[in-house]
Amino acid sequence: MSGLDPLQPSHSHAHAFGDLRAREREGLVIASRRSMLKASLAGLAGLSMPDLLRLRASADATKPPGGKSVILLWMAGGPSQIDTWDPKPNRPLENRGPFGVIPTRLPGVFVCEHLPKQAAMLDKFTIIRSVDPRHSNHEPNKVFQTANLDAEPRVSPSKDLYPAIGSIVAKHHGANQPGIPPYIAFQTSRTHIAHAGYLGKQFDPFIANQACKLPVYDNVGKDLGRTSPAGFFKLPGGMTHERLMNRQTLLDDLDALRRTLDHSPDVAAMDRYGREAVDLLVGRRAQEAFDLEQEPESVRDRYGKHLWCQQALLARRLVEAGAAFITLDLSYHTASGTWDNHGDNIPPYGGISKGLQPLLPLFDHLITTLVSDLDERGLLDDVMVIAMGEFGRTPRMGTQGSTDGRDHWSNVMSMCLAGGGLKHGQVIGSTEADGGHIKDHPVTPSDLAATIYRHMGVPLDAFYYDANQRPHFIVGETGRPIPELF
Repeated sequence: MSGLDPLQPSHSHAHAFGDLRAREREGLVIASRRSMLKASLAGLAGLSMPDLLRLRASADATKPPGGKSVILLWMAGGPSQIDTWDPKPNRPLENRGPFGVIPTRLPGVFVCEHLPKQAAMLDKFTIIRSVDPRHSNHEPNKVFQTANLDAEPRVSPSKDLYPAIGSIVAKHHGANQPGIPPYIAFQTSRTHIAHAGYLGKQFDPFIANQACKLPVYDNVGKDLGRTSPAGFFKLPGGMTHERLMNRQTLLDDLDALRRTLDHSPDVAAMDRYGREAVDLLVGRRAQEAFDLEQEPESVRDRYGKHLWCQQALLARRLVEAGAAFITLDLSYHTASGTWDNHGDNIPPYGGISKGLQPLLPLFDHLITTLVSDLDERGLLDDVMVIAMGEFGRTPRMGTQGSTDGRDHWSNVMSMCLAGGGLKHGQVIGSTEADGGHIKDHPVTPSDLAATIYRHMGVPLDAFYYDANQRPHFIVGETGRPIPELF
């Protein structure tokens, strides 16, 4: 063992059950029976979901999951920092924008006039006005969701393989309860959500759209008057829950036979993860968590009927049920994102007045309702809520010949956090007079990732391997948890 390279993986085989060697003859007496049984088990238990569950658990089998979780409200497109959390009311109109400001619960701190609910409870939040979005882009949105400055697939398609923070959490922390996926996403577009990449598809997000009934909106936010089918929990034609459980009984019978022939721990694990896959499909925990009808009508009314608000309520139900990381893709449009407000005369998102303004009261209600609900249920110290996009917007309006739009701006952006047992009721960092550049306390994607990993109990020195077996640390060299929050 002393001659092994500590930076090399301890095993390398392409198939999840490759170490069964089902086609190899073994022993002298029961070789054919044993190999046949192993091949049968691999065929029955080697389904995608049991395989996924087994590989997830093998990532850190000795570390028990904690009760911590993260809800990421992803404002796809990049919201304007000046027209939300970093207003500049004394600047000229083309800089300050069309909105007024209001005081908040924190003395001397002002925010946009269209965020009155958040202003009234800003002691529950931290605003960071000095986030550094250099290198970040969208379609796809990768840098902040992976904490990797090289994650720019527009430049190189291979850079789409850097794993999401949610996937890292899924591997090193796992779900807080069995029968619930650890990393879940409500996804409008595949380009809005980071996936597992080099970690393997077993750590991809479970796409929640397929598992719950939600209103269907078009690309500009119009409710089409119908609901999504929630087909995930519907079994294929001819398959009933009883037949599926009979299949599980068959697996159990094979397992009993296998135990008389072999005590290999790799094979023994199959029965466990096969049952977990069945539990996810027909078990009550997941089905009830995704079913909004289980929620009292008063709570559903409190959140409201809007798609994003119902997704926020589902996020709360899912962290209660045991999910560890949930991303809400707050966008109607499947392209760059609804918060990409280039101008009223530049479709489809509009500018600041007609594009951003209608989003802000909706977002204000969503985030304050979610944080208040978590707080009232005693969950807020365990659940970190993050709201952000991929970059900021230009300090000057009227870019690209628009009337009141703002173009992409990768020099600075704002974001907000709540919960997680962190120190809130503060503003971290500041920008120059026009809101276009960081003045002090820069916060990088690696700093944000380190903050999340510390909250989730993920080792900051953990690493993964790329396709060439080169190690990559999950936190960049200069990344550290944001000290003001701890």
